[in-house]
Amino acid sequence: MKLKQLILSSMVLVSVSAWADPTHRLFVTNEKDNTVSVIDSRTGTIETTLELGERPRGIGLSPDHKTLYVALSGDNAIGVVDVATLKVLGKLKAGDDPETFDVHPDGNLYLSNEDDAKVSVLDPATNEIIEEIRVGLEPEGVAVSPDGSLVLVTSESTNMVHVIDTTQHKVIANILVAARPRGLAFSHDGTRAYVSSEIGNEIAIIDTKTHEITKKVSVDVPRSKPMAIKISPDGKTLYLTTGRASKVVIMDAMTLEIKSTADVGNRVWGAALSRDGSTLYTANGASNTVSVVDTATSKSTKEIKVGEAPWGLVLDD
Repeated sequence: MKLKQLILSSMVLVSVSAWADPTHRLFVTNEKDNTVSVIDSRTGTIETTLELGERPRGIGLSPDHKTLYVALSGDNAIGVVDVATLKVLGKLKAGDDPETFDVHPDGNLYLSNEDDAKVSVLDPATNEIIEEIRVGLEPEGVAVSPDGSLVLVTSESTNMVHVIDTTQHKVIANILVAARPRGLAFSHDGTRAYVSSEIGNEIAIIDTKTHEITKKVSVDVPRSKPMAIKISPDGKTLYLTTGRASKVVIMDAMTLEIKSTADVGNRVWGAALSRDGSTLYTANGASNTVSVVDTATSKSTKEIKVGEAPWGLVLDD
């Protein structure tokens, strides 16, 4: 094993040993200028800008929040950053064209390889891809269940959600949904999953035991192209970004009834919700901004200028 890989693996192993104190940093991937903006969420100001590699999109944190991972689609890699020091630790192998990923409670990354129609399971401690799982065409969204037993993956061109059993690393169900599914989220108890369909302009609820759709609704917002989904800490409210509609739709998480909407920037894409549920952050790809939404009032209170074509966000709080 090369010295650089040994050092990187050691850092990752140390990072999962204890929970880190929050830095309150909001990390934003800027797809077109190949950077990650680092925002102090308490002040709404840019702290610094990181250069990790080509075409950063998906973004996430290790279970202890000590390590930041960034999908670098143009480099076929996952960039690794120390959250506390902001030191760039290196890159992990990620297969061809990694787009998004989610982090398992055990620390492994489940990532979608869009061009290869597969999901790769990456062990960041060893920098090895330990499994490759075939799925539908153009996989994108990935979500790991709270207990780590299931992974859901959307395939844009197959119009399916694939259900993967993590003990076998096999697809155990394929669920047909509306056209071009993108975003995924689990309820906090893991009994339900939510999937957004961009072209079908739909959001659906999936029963994670039966793998059946129990409810689906069209999003009654002009120009809506549903994407990212976030669930409030109490599990009662769902926040949905809508792409070209430039709005966040706030819905009842059980009935999918629209409760209100929040105006944000143009082509709203990714989203991050504060731990206490008081603040929602959105990446606005055509505005090159991040909107800060007060969830109590459904109003954007601040627009933060970031890099070109912001795509994904994650908050260390």
